[in-house]
Amino acid sequence: MKKFASYFLKPAGVLALLIFMMATANAQAVTQAEPGFTLNVNTVLAFVVILLFVLIAVLGLTVRSSMDIHRKRKAAEKATNDGGVKTLLMILFFSMLSITVFAQEVPEVATSAKVDLSENTILRNLLLFIIVLEVITILFFVKWITFFTGIDELRRSKGKKGLFNIDFKKFWIKANKLKPIEEEDSLDVGHEYDGIRELDNATPPWFTIAFLASIVFGIGYLWRYHVAESAPNQIKEYEMEVAAAKVKIAEHMKNQKDLVDENTVTMMAGADIDNGKVLYANNCAVCHGAAGEGKVGPNLTDEYWLHGGDIKDVFKVIKFGAIEKGMMSWKGVFSATEIAQISSYIKSIAGTKPAGAKEAQGELYKETAPATIAADSSAAKPQPEVKK
Repeated sequence: MKKFASYFLKPAGVLALLIFMMATANAQAVTQAEPGFTLNVNTVLAFVVILLFVLIAVLGLTVRSSMDIHRKRKAAEKATNDGGVKTLLMILFFSMLSITVFAQEVPEVATSAKVDLSENTILRNLLLFIIVLEVITILFFVKWITFFTGIDELRRSKGKKGLFNIDFKKFWIKANKLKPIEEEDSLDVGHEYDGIRELDNATPPWFTIAFLASIVFGIGYLWRYHVAESAPNQIKEYEMEVAAAKVKIAEHMKNQKDLVDENTVTMMAGADIDNGKVLYANNCAVCHGAAGEGKVGPNLTDEYWLHGGDIKDVFKVIKFGAIEKGMMSWKGVFSATEIAQISSYIKSIAGTKPAGAKEAQGELYKETAPATIAADSSAAKPQPEVKK
């Protein structure tokens, strides 16, 4: 007995110590983040694991004692002795298997203690899995105790079923309050249509229990999220996540340099226009002329534009193109910054009147005072005058 106790209680003590350290580290982590101690789900589950394991240890000692009783009681029965030995060996095998399972789970619990245990979903699932294994082990231990001590045999001798021997057919009938077909006439309410009769069947107890449980849950939910406000509701969680996302976006934007688009582009100067001139000469001059005078494409130096003369319009046309006019999309060739440089260069050559300039096309566009940045590419633009 003492040897068995030492083999069984040592793993239990190790598991209890590790989970207690995990729970303590969890509490310290939460205390550093918030004032006071917050009892989270993972900590509660850890304590449940410890308590169930202690119960398993006690039941294991009881099983060991009941096995001794059974062995002595069956020692004189030679015909069943071999079967009894096989039963004992099988039970010992499953007992050691259950202990091995728990011993294998311990390192994972200890490893998980390195992360934020209060919000660790993996750890939570692991603890729930351990609890399920412990409950199953407890049920098996109780069954073995009733078998070895002769409680099952005594109940059967009195005409009763053994422990955990459930008649599922009767259980199903009771769970649904089903009545036999012979009593169907007593349930008839007198309504019949097309051979189908309406019966006054009682509401199944499981449905009533589930309904009452949903009411209890609803009261708790209402109190937690709307009365005590001890946790954020769905709307607040959404707002918190949006705010956190905005912070991340802002941090990301700080480290980006090529974020200009048709809504935020502004007129550049200096080296940017010089770089835009080089890009224009290498890619755009073949259609619009070296000085913007226009060839296959329209003249870019006059006041008339086919798609709007604001720098945002120019950026948009270069970026997305105008397929119906033969203008390709350049967003796959140039970066956003390069498109902005080309757009700025094109705007800078307005009114230069180069030799051989192509006749005006499109609508007259007059520059206005700088406007605020539009919300999208479809924002209102200055009203052009139609050429007559």
